[in-house]
Amino acid sequence: MTMRAATGEIVDGRHRLALRVYYEDTDFSGVVYHASYLRFLERGRTEFLRALDIGQAAQFAAGADFAFVVRRMTIDWLKPARMDDELLVETTPTALGGAAMDIAQRVTRGEARLLEAQVTIACLAAGRIARIPAGIRARLAAALARAQA
Repeated sequence: MTMRAATGEIVDGRHRLALRVYYEDTDFSGVVYHASYLRFLERGRTEFLRALDIGQAAQFAAGADFAFVVRRMTIDWLKPARMDDELLVETTPTALGGAAMDIAQRVTRGEARLLEAQVTIACLAAGRIARIPAGIRARLAAALARAQA
């Protein structure tokens, strides 16, 4: 039997990744620790890229000389999540430049919005900001067009 990690799916231009809150994600009171949300958002962005066939581990293994890094992030924590909650991380591209992409992310529990984030990821090569490679940029542009449709 082959096991596969949950990768989520793209629906209406938004990538959706379901997560469950574990004990390790919480503070002493059973509420999700604020820094745990950064991991949840990172998983959402990583699986969004993977859904576009831009797997970062595969890029490194193939000898890619670039990586995506977080350049800027603004987060609004709206409501707490608690141990054992089922959460949904939504990742939506909002703008694409030559070397960076803006992404809106949110974490929800059912109908409740728990967190909203605006993230800019940038392409980095040899320690410097660089243009996104053309083939990858085309996939990101197509994802952006679907999200804006």
